[in-house]
Amino acid sequence: MNVTLDMRLAAREAPAEDKPAMLQRWSRLLFAHWAFEPEVIAATLPRGLALDTFDGKAWVALVPFYMRDVRLTWAPTLPGISNFLELNVRTYVVDAQGRPGVWFYSLDCNQRLAVMLARQFFYLPYQFARMEAIAAPASGDWIDYRCRRQDTARQSRYRYRGLPGEPERAEPGTLEFFLLERYYLVSHHQGRFFRGQVHHTPYRYQAAELETWDLTPFAQAGLPTPTHAPDHLCYVEDVPVKAYKVAEIDA
Repeated sequence: MNVTLDMRLAAREAPAEDKPAMLQRWSRLLFAHWAFEPEVIAATLPRGLALDTFDGKAWVALVPFYMRDVRLTWAPTLPGISNFLELNVRTYVVDAQGRPGVWFYSLDCNQRLAVMLARQFFYLPYQFARMEAIAAPASGDWIDYRCRRQDTARQSRYRYRGLPGEPERAEPGTLEFFLLERYYLVSHHQGRFFRGQVHHTPYRYQAAELETWDLTPFAQAGLPTPTHAPDHLCYVEDVPVKAYKVAEIDA
């Protein structure tokens, strides 16, 4: 399905009622992307969901980051619950209504309550994992990020940082716009599709450096495992986010 630039820009708009279910802040995000032939990734999607491509390529990302100040709209943040880590593997899709979105293969998280709620109310494939992240100014702004699911002995490690430079917004029509400007998510549960939406100011991204990486999450998701460095890297320092309830959509 062809998605026009106007349709992609329209996704930036908050829902008309603008009554989010949750508020949160995403921090220190690394977007590490690999390009694939479309037929390879299309074969991993559920029937009824179309792949979104850029210049004839499908893109799969590994995204480690910090979730901060997560709370229900009407509730305060809670110590020990509102701040945690997340590592997701994702690609880009178009739903039956032509909306460009994100398809998550997996979302690792070290907060059990968040895993339970996301699976129950957003139908997302969250997994509990042992995770830690260390970001010390003395280390030159490097972030050491580690993740190990409870069902495996293998620990995935990522060492990354944003490079010096003024953060910028992605220009419409660019690869960065295609990869980063995503405000819809699609999930699948008991044969039905659901769409969720988030709203935030457009990312201000900068170039990134990735010194260490592990693609165990790709293999765990049944994806081909690239043997080369990412084809595209970028870093986002921080953005406040509104998250809305999911709703069932047609296949």
